[in-house]
Amino acid sequence: MRRKTHSHNDVGRSADRADLRFATFLAPKLMPTYQAIADAVGRHLDMSTQLVVEDSYERCLEDEHEVCFVCSLPYIMFDREDKAPAMPVAAPVLRGERYQNTPIYFSDVIVRRDSPISSFIDLRNHSWAYNEPWSQSGYGVTRYHLLTLGETNGFFGDIVASGFHEESIRMVARGLVDGSAIDSHVLELELLENPELDRLLKVVDVLGPSTVQPIAVSKRLSDSLHTAIRDVLVGLHEDPEVQPLLELGLVDHFVAVGPSSYDDIRAMVDACETAGFMTLA
Repeated sequence: MRRKTHSHNDVGRSADRADLRFATFLAPKLMPTYQAIADAVGRHLDMSTQLVVEDSYERCLEDEHEVCFVCSLPYIMFDREDKAPAMPVAAPVLRGERYQNTPIYFSDVIVRRDSPISSFIDLRNHSWAYNEPWSQSGYGVTRYHLLTLGETNGFFGDIVASGFHEESIRMVARGLVDGSAIDSHVLELELLENPELDRLLKVVDVLGPSTVQPIAVSKRLSDSLHTAIRDVLVGLHEDPEVQPLLELGLVDHFVAVGPSSYDDIRAMVDACETAGFMTLA
């Protein structure tokens, strides 16, 4: 696999580049899976690829990347303002019966196993960690759930931004906060790698499902390249070099998606905005 290194400033704006710059805005836990996907797309399309890690969705608006692993919530927020530079083309179907062979995921509400808290509603006035406010699994779906409960005037006690789901998990396990909503995919991977966490944590509620995070392709690329990238992604589970790495990442296969696939999250955002409830605090 040929890879090139670029600075942020030397990525061109041509319609179809001789190389593809991938960026991930998602949990570090899945970095090996993202790398395998980027490498495979380049191999199948005979194009050089590079994967970079981004830490701000404001950079997404600069349209410096050809392909992005993004959370669905910022995509929806940008799209509602007609600012989304990329379009979703494919999304993973996760391994496990709970995902019903569809591109969905959940937010598992965790507390310490020795906690008396046994449901989401028991978290009233308790401390809460979220990864970051652009996260559907850690923030958006929690906000919407509180709206459905009529709890828009302050529900939690202290609210802490952890930065990543992995850090929220550790904060709960250490007793630094009482609860958090965790991307079910990330939680399952974390428990596989650190089985001792299962003795420290319990899931007391499940929020969602939401349509899972998409792989989005820049709108400045041609329709033919959009189609080619989508077709490679949808067939990755048949690639013997990639399939074992997808399994390690608990990904079964990818399916084609488009803007309308995320109407469920649009509806959640619209409901919260109509209610004037856009922040958890």
